[in-house]
Amino acid sequence: MDNRKLKILTAVVDEYIHTGEPVGSKAVMNQVKASSATIRNDMAELEKQGYLYQPHTSAGRLPTYQGLRLYVDSLMETNPLTSEERQYFDSVFESGTSEEEVIKTAQLALSQLTSCATVVANSTPKFSVISKVEVIPTGKRLYVILMITSNGSIKNKTCRLQFDLTDEQLEFFGKYMQENLEGMSIDNISDEVFEKMKTAMGAYMMTLSPLVSELIAISKELTQSEISITGQKNLLTCKDFNQNEIISFLDNQKELSKFIDESFSGLHIMFSNESDSFVLSNSSLITSSFKKNGKTIGTLGLVGPVRLDYAKFIPYLEYFTQKITDVISAIDDKEDDDDKNDK
Repeated sequence: MDNRKLKILTAVVDEYIHTGEPVGSKAVMNQVKASSATIRNDMAELEKQGYLYQPHTSAGRLPTYQGLRLYVDSLMETNPLTSEERQYFDSVFESGTSEEEVIKTAQLALSQLTSCATVVANSTPKFSVISKVEVIPTGKRLYVILMITSNGSIKNKTCRLQFDLTDEQLEFFGKYMQENLEGMSIDNISDEVFEKMKTAMGAYMMTLSPLVSELIAISKELTQSEISITGQKNLLTCKDFNQNEIISFLDNQKELSKFIDESFSGLHIMFSNESDSFVLSNSSLITSSFKKNGKTIGTLGLVGPVRLDYAKFIPYLEYFTQKITDVISAIDDKEDDDDKNDK
């Protein structure tokens, strides 16, 4: 594709993002120095190549998902943040005193700035290892199973058995978990691993297998990102979306975790047509990860119509995730210093 066609495609996408309407050759002429006839011919060629389409004969052209993908990957030039924007964004983070507060404040502010829904996903602990497994008796035939990972995630489940466990059985289970599960990467845990553990318990298998079954459920929870969405009203008021699809999307927020897990580092842009499971059609998801002490611990994302102002919002998102990284790392360092002073 020659440079003129690339410029025409860029002009069509830019115009579509701002108007939501089919783009004609006259609108493109404002950005591309060429005759109307030349632009129409090039637009027709871009249509044949799959980058544009014409909703009906007398209309201008709209970008296809293929055209949008080329635009965001190669053609788009992002807008640098102004000093006023940086100053305002910095002020958003001044009140945060805890990691959770900082992330929630950023999520809300970004939703208000972009008129999109914002999503936060806590890091799946597949990047960490199991540091402790414990069974705590809490009542007659009632036990709490506790699992802690190296990144600080804590999960527990209550398990009611048909019998009380003896001290010997509890001691065996604790020692067995210590030898066979603690220190294992979350990413390596599977149903097969637990089934092998059950079998290897020998005479204790029938007695302790219900506890192992609960550990399976806990481990599956740990491998899913915890999702929170802010700005749902922005989706409901957006004319680009089907209202029923929005409701379905909000009712199935866990579906987002699989997409976010695949983009858990750096910046990623996904269009709804690129996944059969993404129920909100004509939408896009932009995500950027944030870190703590050099490790990715979460993702902040924007959910909005496919005609988002990518050139404007991507720098917003990247700046916010970098600020989250800086602020929560500073909070963590301060807490470490306070602990040392207390000692």
